[in-house]
Amino acid sequence: MRNPLQEQLLKAGLVNKTKAAQVVREQTKQRHGKTPTPALTEQVDAQRLQAERAERDRALAADRNAAARAAEQRAQVRQIVEAHKVKREGEIAYRFTDAAAIKSVLVNEALRAQLASGTLAIVRHDQGYELLPRVAVDKVYARDPAMIVLDHGRADASQSESDEDAFYKQFEVPDDLIW
Repeated sequence: MRNPLQEQLLKAGLVNKTKAAQVVREQTKQRHGKTPTPALTEQVDAQRLQAERAERDRALAADRNAAARAAEQRAQVRQIVEAHKVKREGEIAYRFTDAAAIKSVLVNEALRAQLASGTLAIVRHDQGYELLPRVAVDKVYARDPAMIVLDHGRADASQSESDEDAFYKQFEVPDDLIW
């Protein structure tokens, strides 16, 4: 038994009997499930959207994890500074640069000598600055090097000598110079 549309197409001469029979066989196979159904475009689109969502979720999770790690490291630096800060005392203003501004902290002669030699360093803490011993400074460097404002102990190792520095080495700077 044929479809009325198929019979009309046969009568009009648009389709031959063999082609109509082939279409009927394919429809029967599809109804009985003998051939696997091809992947529908909706399924492909759904899978693509699911993959895009999963990738976006992974990226957001990575950003959240990075922000959490950064906050954790800042908290660790804050704890290190609180635990190891050196009590500042004295009347000598020790000046240093922080970004584009010149800042100062009051120290005594012993602290000034330790800062100049590199056994102490100046670290940014909350709204002010604190003095830290070398052991604590190394711990801070491992977590957030941007917190270190002045460190003469590492400055020698990290700075490369330029031609200008070599030129000025011939001029001796007095030991008692305080700027």
